[in-house]
Amino acid sequence: MDWLIHAETTGEKFLLMLIAVALFVLVMGVILLVVEKIPRAPKWVLVLGFLGPALLAMGFGLVYPAAETVRASFLDAAGNEFVGGANYVEALTNPDFRQILLNTIVWTIFVPVASTVIGLIYAVLVDKTRVEKFAKTLMFMPMAISMVGASIIWKFMYEYKAVIEGLVAEKQPAQIGLINQVLIWLGFEPQQFLLNGPWNNLFLMIVMVWIQSGFAMTILSAAIKAIPDDTVEAARLDGVGGMQLFWYITVPSVRPALVVVLTTIAMGTLKVFDIVRTMTGGNYGTGVIANEFYTQSFSQANYGLGSALAVILFIFVVPLVVYNVIQMKKSEDLR
Repeated sequence: MDWLIHAETTGEKFLLMLIAVALFVLVMGVILLVVEKIPRAPKWVLVLGFLGPALLAMGFGLVYPAAETVRASFLDAAGNEFVGGANYVEALTNPDFRQILLNTIVWTIFVPVASTVIGLIYAVLVDKTRVEKFAKTLMFMPMAISMVGASIIWKFMYEYKAVIEGLVAEKQPAQIGLINQVLIWLGFEPQQFLLNGPWNNLFLMIVMVWIQSGFAMTILSAAIKAIPDDTVEAARLDGVGGMQLFWYITVPSVRPALVVVLTTIAMGTLKVFDIVRTMTGGNYGTGVIANEFYTQSFSQANYGLGSALAVILFIFVVPLVVYNVIQMKKSEDLR
């Protein structure tokens, strides 16, 4: 069985996966059979029989790795010697890591706000129009693309070909990137969007906004349609219309949905990895926490610092999760 533990070929990995699935099905079958056969079993036995496997899986897949990561964050690069809070001090005081923390904070502020604003405005503009379904489909389509796929698309959009001095415009290398080609048509010089900081961070964030705006639009559109018609008609009779209707009726009415959308996108943005890894690899001043702890753990083999960065990311995410749950609970109570 040792070959299963050290499976390397594709066939061995598929076999290992099938064996794991078969064992899971077997264990669940045995548990359910035993629970069913026990005559007049106490309620706690039934609960344990059904929830026990899930709790064990969560403990093995979530709790144990989290505890191990916290432990490793207090060890040296090799994970052998205890170094106390040295890794956290390094992560919070080193100028390079402070830049990474700042980038992550900017991402977490800009992307949720921009996505939510765009999604809300779009949902209001297309609401009850003839092309509503088609317009919403176009807006939601980026959500169906993986982060890596979207990153590759936008990397082509930003593609840059160096201008060769001395050559006339007609003989210059053709710009593959659509944005740079448009700049040339308008009479401007092509730009290295992904290399020149700090604006390259903005161009990376645009990819995330492009993806998440569809999510924001979908949730907020449903919230807008839930606004009672009587409320809107009463406001119109009072002379409220246009921007006043938007600010004083629509926005307050969809506030719970706005909070959920903002916090949900913020949680996803805090963990952003694919876009940065695919487009810049965290170079040129575009590093974020998720990409850096991967780099430190697997590329630099600095498991202690990588674990510390992962714990810091976890600390950032927890308040957002708690706040999101509280707001969702309040929304359910209002219903």
